[in-house]
Amino acid sequence: MKKITRLLVILLALIFILTGCNTNSSINNSTNNKSEQAKKKVVLKLGIWPEDTLTNDIQTFNKWKEEFSAKYPNVEVVPDHYKYATDTFVPMAEAGEVPTIFETWFTEPQKLISGGFVKDITNELKARGWDKLMNPSIKDLLSKDGKIYGIPRDGYALGLYLNLDLFKKAGLINSDGTAKYPKTWDELANDAKIIKEKTGKAGFCLLAKDNAGGWHFSQIAWDFGAKLEIQRNGKWYANLNSPEAIAAMNFVKDLKWKYNALTDNPLNEDWASGFEAIGTGRAAMYLGAQDAVNQPTQVNGLPVDKLSIVPVPAGPGGQYSLMGGTPYMFSANATPDEINAAMNFLEIMGKAPVVTDESIAGLKADAENKVKSGVPVIPPFPLWTDSAYLKAQNDVISQYKNVNMALYDDYYNWIKKEGVLHPEEPQLTQDMYSELTKVLQAVLTDKNANVNELMNTANNNLQTLLDSNINK
Repeated sequence: MKKITRLLVILLALIFILTGCNTNSSINNSTNNKSEQAKKKVVLKLGIWPEDTLTNDIQTFNKWKEEFSAKYPNVEVVPDHYKYATDTFVPMAEAGEVPTIFETWFTEPQKLISGGFVKDITNELKARGWDKLMNPSIKDLLSKDGKIYGIPRDGYALGLYLNLDLFKKAGLINSDGTAKYPKTWDELANDAKIIKEKTGKAGFCLLAKDNAGGWHFSQIAWDFGAKLEIQRNGKWYANLNSPEAIAAMNFVKDLKWKYNALTDNPLNEDWASGFEAIGTGRAAMYLGAQDAVNQPTQVNGLPVDKLSIVPVPAGPGGQYSLMGGTPYMFSANATPDEINAAMNFLEIMGKAPVVTDESIAGLKADAENKVKSGVPVIPPFPLWTDSAYLKAQNDVISQYKNVNMALYDDYYNWIKKEGVLHPEEPQLTQDMYSELTKVLQAVLTDKNANVNELMNTANNNLQTLLDSNINK
């Protein structure tokens, strides 16, 4: 763990350093692949195409599609938007309907690889030299038995989203326009109560509708000192009923019944509604990461100068940031020509570790679209290690910056510190989230719910799954 987080800290620091180094990396090794591909008819089904409501995003993708088609006239690009979900993917894969390229979560690759649902792209990556440019810790998440199955789209580190308008109405704004944000979870509870009393709006949006509830709870539990899964002698053990995890769940219970600081019905709150709550002013605080700043702004109308991201509050057991992200993966039925076509499209988008006129134009088009759509242009999570690519990213961000970075600096400075980044629990992660969400739902609907008993049940259920699926 320390080795991974130390490496990530170093890579995060690179994002903010204009190296001035114009090294000739191996990022242009794909020329032969492109010339060979240009001779063959290829159909590229883009599962990464934006959903219909994101009209500005679609315009940008259409521009990329035109550029791509002009360069690769033999490739037919078919928009095929797909939003990954655990209950829809396997039936689609078994029916052979998965798009050539699609997005998922960093908790899923090992499961998809083991199920034979995604394609090994090692050869295609090596031919371009991309395998050597990928953040090693990210590459590990996308690999099995020395083979690589994905490309990172975005990484994230959870922080605390703030609606600055509500903070101002509650009298919690500094003279420079930054928020007087909570430094500890106890302070968050008190601030959330103050905001609710002074504005009539929820101080904090807590999720309890689906697995995202357990996902966010794991962040809180770690800050209370919990370790939710433990490995001993080669076997994995559930640890959901530790004193620290129980204390975290009792804290969540208090947010509802002692502080009355939550939205009206947390059981209706999921990942998207949490951002809607921040964007529309239903809530003042919400756990979120830098990769989703379009959600409260572009999707839900919050002006860019009314959003801030700050560090997650500290608890009695520490102050961590849950780290995860979104990889691109490829259908198990994809051919090498289709995979290379998808990679070429990523280059034009500026989503590949390539510094060319095309890729820089892609980065600029993305930034221009963010400015046009009212989305903060802020630094990304470091997915690649190539200094020339990192510098190109940094240059574009500096050129198109549309927010006061004082609203984000504390967050970025915090996640660069060693020991802050915390990967998600490694085994049956979504099943663990499901069990924790059941407990959340119980304690948020029943003031007299017995947290100890509920956590014991969740622990037993997860252990049964671990024993039947992992500890064989």
